[in-house]
Amino acid sequence: MTDPQQVLRTFFDEDGTLRSIPTRHAKRLVVLDRLAQSFEPGERYEEAEVNLVLRRFHPDHAALRRYLVENGFLARESGIYWRSGGTVDV
Repeated sequence: MTDPQQVLRTFFDEDGTLRSIPTRHAKRLVVLDRLAQSFEPGERYEEAEVNLVLRRFHPDHAALRRYLVENGFLARESGIYWRSGGTVDV
C-alpha cells in the first residue's frame, strides 16, 4: 500500500518543488491530488493560468496538466479548466 505522506516527502522538496513525476500510477495519483489542491473548487481557469500554477511545481507543466485531466482531477472544455476531483480541506 502507498503511504501518501511518504510519497509527498519523496517527490516534493521542502519548498514545494516537484523533484520528478512518479512513473508508478499509485504514487502519481498522490502527487496529482496534491497539485489539484492548488486549484479552487468552483473556479474556472484559462490554460495559461493552469500552466502558471503548475510551472511553480515542475517545468513540464504540460505533462502535469494532461495527467490531471486524464485522472479526473481537472476537467476541460473549450480551453477552460476547473477542478473536478481530489481531496478538499474543510
